[in-house]
Amino acid sequence: MEIINWNSILESLLFAAGDEGLSLKQLAEVLDVDELHASELIENLRQEYERDDKRGIMIVQLAGTFQLATKKENAAYLKKLVDSPHTSTLSQAALETLAIIAYKQPITRAEIEEIRGVKTERPLHTLMAKVLIKEVGRAEGTGRAILYGTTKEFLDYFGLKNLKELPQLPEKVEEEYIQEEADLFFEKFQETINS
Repeated sequence: MEIINWNSILESLLFAAGDEGLSLKQLAEVLDVDELHASELIENLRQEYERDDKRGIMIVQLAGTFQLATKKENAAYLKKLVDSPHTSTLSQAALETLAIIAYKQPITRAEIEEIRGVKTERPLHTLMAKVLIKEVGRAEGTGRAILYGTTKEFLDYFGLKNLKELPQLPEKVEEEYIQEEADLFFEKFQETINS
């Protein structure tokens, strides 16, 4: 009979669940055990993390879900990582914003938000901090909104010689299709960079 390594399974599940975490009910269903047994298993793993002071993670219970979390003692290092614009990967929102800018440049923030349907202040800030986009001028008319375009670093980041190497989009297509195609392109490059 095969011995089940519950701790290994729980770690994988909690890692895959990320910030959403897993409820006791979800754990019980996935592990195919009752909730009492699932509770014992997660508590055993939590205590193991607590006893081992060499580990950088712990299990916390927030809003009815169990999640992996980093230890408070390491907060200063995590802050440095978050504050460093060159070490973190791009969020989905940043990738969407970058794709729109790459294909539609020069473009204003209002035009980007119209395409995405949500605010883009934070993704623009992230992309500027990573030097993937820059201000390339001002729009004509009232307010003279900032126009954004991509940078040489953008080309380097995605391994492009120039913007002509971006995948061609079909003529006459809906904005949603443009965004989907651009997202697929940038996801491919993001996977290549992260592997």
